[in-house]
Amino acid sequence: MEVKNKVAIISGGASGMGAATAVLLTAAGAKVAILDINSAAANKLAQSLKCLPIACDITDSQQVETALQTIRHQLGPIHICINCAGIIKSKRIVTPQGPLPLNEFRQVIEVNLIGTFNLMRIAAAEMSLSPLLPDTQERGVIINTASIAAFEGQIGQAAYSASKGGIVSLTLPAARELAQFGIRVMAIAPGLVDTPLFQSIPEKAKQALANEVPFPKRLATPEEYASLVLHIINNPMLNGEVIRLDGALRMAAK
Repeated sequence: MEVKNKVAIISGGASGMGAATAVLLTAAGAKVAILDINSAAANKLAQSLKCLPIACDITDSQQVETALQTIRHQLGPIHICINCAGIIKSKRIVTPQGPLPLNEFRQVIEVNLIGTFNLMRIAAAEMSLSPLLPDTQERGVIINTASIAAFEGQIGQAAYSASKGGIVSLTLPAARELAQFGIRVMAIAPGLVDTPLFQSIPEKAKQALANEVPFPKRLATPEEYASLVLHIINNPMLNGEVIRLDGALRMAAK
């Protein structure tokens, strides 16, 4: 799919990998809408990129439906949906204080998995009503963000790994089902990415994490995630697959 003049929505688009994707797609000529629960950050980035900011909680069906209606009216039919919104919480299943509170597990699943599916299903319904693009005979592409924790979850990552594992498992059946509409579904499973999450980590600890990556021996950048997003959009044969972006990292148990 040619990116230029296509409408792209990016959840979690105000920071990290979502923000880098918004920058790259805007530069490639896409009409970008940034969905983020942090409205101040979304407005600030959107002002610099001249794109559309929308405050939105992706776990809320009504908010997502309203957001997509706004995007359709202001920018046109939606062609690209990138799910970057998510949270990370690490806590053991059993601690000296007792079992992991169920509401904490549920919150991670709600945001990372159900929120992703919520935006995906509503975006896919919108895309299914659009005309086929004459060059590739597709209507849209959806790219969800998993994690290598879906495959090698570490101790304390039960909730996070379960949420990202759900995204991995969702990829192929969603791609098969939405193929009838000319909609592709892909997922990216990043490894260690230098996002705002790492800003609170001491430099020595950050370097120790980077040294675990076989090659290149560093953290990935949000821009490298964005570059992969752009390639997936441009390559119509990429469908129903999860691509690891991790420098051959395989996480140990601890």
